[in-house]
Amino acid sequence: MNAQVPGTVLKRERAREAVLELIESRGSGDALPSERALCVLLGVSRPTVRAAVDELVAAGLLVREHGRGMFVAPAKITQELVAGDRALTVPQASGAWSSRLLEFTTLQAGARVGRKLRMSPAAEIVYVARLRLVDGAPIAIEHLHIRAELVPGLSAQELESGDLYEHLRATHGVHVHEAVQAIEPTVVTRAEAKLLDVPELSPALLFERLTSDTTGRPVEYVHSLYRGDRYRIVSRLALGPKAEVAPDREGHHPGIPPGDFAHGDAIAASTRGDVQTGG
Repeated sequence: MNAQVPGTVLKRERAREAVLELIESRGSGDALPSERALCVLLGVSRPTVRAAVDELVAAGLLVREHGRGMFVAPAKITQELVAGDRALTVPQASGAWSSRLLEFTTLQAGARVGRKLRMSPAAEIVYVARLRLVDGAPIAIEHLHIRAELVPGLSAQELESGDLYEHLRATHGVHVHEAVQAIEPTVVTRAEAKLLDVPELSPALLFERLTSDTTGRPVEYVHSLYRGDRYRIVSRLALGPKAEVAPDREGHHPGIPPGDFAHGDAIAASTRGDVQTGG
């Protein structure tokens, strides 16, 4: 793992995280520094800052006003799906899933990711960006942030083939148990569109997930972008008790790699991603 020279994807990702940190430290309608000021503050080029800002504008987190600057967008309305006091399971999507690594490095967590993983901003994480494919076609871009202390010797092979959570369990002794996941609509940027083989500004689904192990310790923070033309979400709500049925162990969870959740562990929300044949 090379932690010395960040690649293009990592630079854009770190710029995005830094601007998100500024957004989350302000209220709706508050101004952000100009793109030029952000370049100096973050030590990156203007195109890198603009790509990060464009993504956050498209996601509805920032508002650009001509001649005035950038402002924090109004807060989004959140609708929580629940099923009483019963946790919902996560069905799986079909197809043969594989991965292609875009970035793989070790770096400091930083303030925002450190807060999510409940660790020091100076502590090390493994950052992974990978392209997810189904039957050879690009479907999603995943950005993974994993506590480095938990996965010494994590290899590229583990990230490109097989079940990542199975690798974490079998090789590193990490047993994931629960995840809190948010899903919202967005559009793809030019760089994302090129990776996903879709037109720029195509609709997409943004998954943000925090995964914990059996002790409640945060293990992994992930945000993933799934092609909107290849996915649909179906919510299955438990309205009452039913007979226990053995789970289907084939396929892949939308936004969640197959793993411990596929072995029957309960999580906090339920969605179903169906890979479509068209698009």
